[in-house]
Amino acid sequence: MLSEQPQGLFPISAVSTMTGVNPVTLRAWERRYGLIKPNRTESGHRLYSDEDVERIKLILQLIDEGIAISRVKEALKIASDKQEKDLDGSSHWTQYQEDMLRGVNNFDEAVLEATYNEAMSLYPVDVVTKQLLLPLLEKLGQRWMHVSTGIAEEHFFSVFMRNKLGARFHHQNQKNRGPRLIAACLPGEQHEFGLLLFSLAAHARGYRIILLGADMPIEQLAEVVHRSNSDGVVLSSSVGIDEEKLHTQLKKLIEDTNVPVWVGGKTSEHLSDEIESSGAHVLGHDLIVGMHNIHQILPVEQ
Repeated sequence: MLSEQPQGLFPISAVSTMTGVNPVTLRAWERRYGLIKPNRTESGHRLYSDEDVERIKLILQLIDEGIAISRVKEALKIASDKQEKDLDGSSHWTQYQEDMLRGVNNFDEAVLEATYNEAMSLYPVDVVTKQLLLPLLEKLGQRWMHVSTGIAEEHFFSVFMRNKLGARFHHQNQKNRGPRLIAACLPGEQHEFGLLLFSLAAHARGYRIILLGADMPIEQLAEVVHRSNSDGVVLSSSVGIDEEKLHTQLKKLIEDTNVPVWVGGKTSEHLSDEIESSGAHVLGHDLIVGMHNIHQILPVEQ
């Protein structure tokens, strides 16, 4: 038993906020299905580690993929065995990252194309995003301030990702039957990477995406929703924005469209109170948890 809350452990209320899973469900996953085993304080309160939180996110992903809760424990074992193999082959992902970084550095689209296509042919979208795209974006973010062509490299890769998404949407959109989502960056946000990765993850789950890109005026979105008959709006931003103006515009957008609106990225974490008080939903920056939260409100019919 634990006499106090050690650093790095979280109470059930915090884990519920972080993952979007309510405490009743978390307790059921522990008692009924044995999916998680949190620590306990001397008074019996549950405390969850970072590993527990990551496990909960994986459970959400498996459920979103259509696996029944009664079979999740078995699926977790399979996923754990696969993860050990992936860790053994971590140099494989490192090589992918280095190849794509070389392609960006040399502005060589053929190298990017070959590396990306190979990874996507072997692994699910979420795995490619986590093991390849996110680490690559982090490296590019470190480079752009120190490399003379850093901004050009960022733009080059952004266009590449846009083209890949466009091709994927073109071939798959007619097959997708899920809700139609408008995806756009809030005003002032010029970086589309987070939005592109969200669109890739949402599209892979069957959602139909209308991608509007960077620096989108909120006041124009209501008309877009009506013309496109969209079911929801997802906004992304990591830049500073006027809190009162954001609250007012989000509230009006919801009133004018009567569809759910989500806000992701760092802005959603910094201004969570203003976003929630407007009637919009906070997505944060975790793709898997964010997709689960959207699915809870706008599920994709299987």
